[in-house]
Amino acid sequence: MILANVRGRLRGPDFRLVILALSRGDARQRARYERFLVEQGPDRLLDEPGLLEGLLAVRSLAVPSPPLFTYVAVRHVLLAAGIVDPELADYLAALLLEFGDHGRHAKIRPVDDESYHYLVDIVADLADEDDSDERGLLLRAHLGNYSLWLAGLFPDYIAARRTRAGGPDLPYYDELGRQGYRLAAEHRLAERFGVASIYRAAAARFPALRQAFNRLSDRVFFPDVTTPEKILRNM
Repeated sequence: MILANVRGRLRGPDFRLVILALSRGDARQRARYERFLVEQGPDRLLDEPGLLEGLLAVRSLAVPSPPLFTYVAVRHVLLAAGIVDPELADYLAALLLEFGDHGRHAKIRPVDDESYHYLVDIVADLADEDDSDERGLLLRAHLGNYSLWLAGLFPDYIAARRTRAGGPDLPYYDELGRQGYRLAAEHRLAERFGVASIYRAAAARFPALRQAFNRLSDRVFFPDVTTPEKILRNM
């Protein structure tokens, strides 16, 4: 199960790199951010404006770890969209790290007999199965997760498939993603695993989350790709 645990994976070298990225080689700024970390804590430091740009600009032997870069990237695009919940950012960063593993995006958990490449197949399994057990919770969450992953990070793929074969548009993914997270939040096991409030927040803000992921895709993951749809998204 994907949990909001990326911040908990960060270690001393991660925060030293954060301070390096923010201070930009200025010794006084470095000392200030070291005090800031001690006095305000890591969450406040990770929220500092300019950190994502600073990490992208770092030119040293040290590079951001995947958890550090992913959390900062997600957190800052969400903050720019007015979504301030750090637990939600933590969960979505964990989602990106998990789904970045080859083939994981098509499965409800790392080891599972079923692979899902279409949302309609997830919906069909939800309708056919008794979803009161843990697999039911994972199916519901996967409907939200996969909708956000696909429509958020690969909107140009969605647009191309719609043009070629009449595939669904982004509002279709918004609606199914919102339903998936809403159903997951209502599952009897969601509170036990500590994810109910995260699923509720994701359901309530799904279109905004998808749009934030579109910006993350355009500006960070695929900055050199140009399509008509991307131009329109960024006008």
